[in-house]
Amino acid sequence: MKTETLNYQADGLDMVGTLVTPDDVSTPRPGVLVFPHAFGPGAHSRGKAEHIAALGYVALECDLWGGAQPGEMSRLQEMMKPLRESADKVRARTLEPMRVLASRPEVDGERIAAIGFCFGGTMAYELALSGAELRAAIGFHSGLSVTSPGAAAAIKGKVLTMVGADDPSIPAEARDAFAHMLGEAKVDYTMTVYGGVVHSFTDPDCGRLGRPEFARYDANADRRSWAQMSEMLAEVFG
Repeated sequence: MKTETLNYQADGLDMVGTLVTPDDVSTPRPGVLVFPHAFGPGAHSRGKAEHIAALGYVALECDLWGGAQPGEMSRLQEMMKPLRESADKVRARTLEPMRVLASRPEVDGERIAAIGFCFGGTMAYELALSGAELRAAIGFHSGLSVTSPGAAAAIKGKVLTMVGADDPSIPAEARDAFAHMLGEAKVDYTMTVYGGVVHSFTDPDCGRLGRPEFARYDANADRRSWAQMSEMLAEVFG
């Protein structure tokens, strides 16, 4: 596969994304936005983008912070606050990379999906809530609180949510509210809850946080959630 750095502006920030393309692209392929966890692009999201390319799609690992490094959790929460409160700001950071990806000659701009991890999954949902022509919005252990739940009827594609039953940041009430939002809007959605699983179950390096009761890798949930995602992408891109 091939990788290329893509510079773009979003929400007034100079973003640096990474495009990952299969080697054998002779006709435009579906494109997949990959939104990383809240600490931004890194080994985890880059690896997932490469796995997307291995499925035959073109992946864009998106920037969140314009090169800024959140560092400590307190700093990260400060940086995330405006995106949790403003639909305009979070959508500015999702709509522009979608436009950039869709405009690439390697990409079929009418077949775009978004996946994301932790806060990145929330950003995928926010993009869908904007009414963007998105085939699917897929979140792995993603926060389910969005800026404009009343806009759910604007969602055009399918939604797939995969969370841990014991994730303290996504309690049952949050799952129920998210499902109610989508159901009321008649969105085609699937929610999978993995028993005995907590947050960050797709990230083998999450143990660095030193909080296994909150964030812990789970190989089974990682494998099963990736298989679910792959099946949905095949369905919506078919």
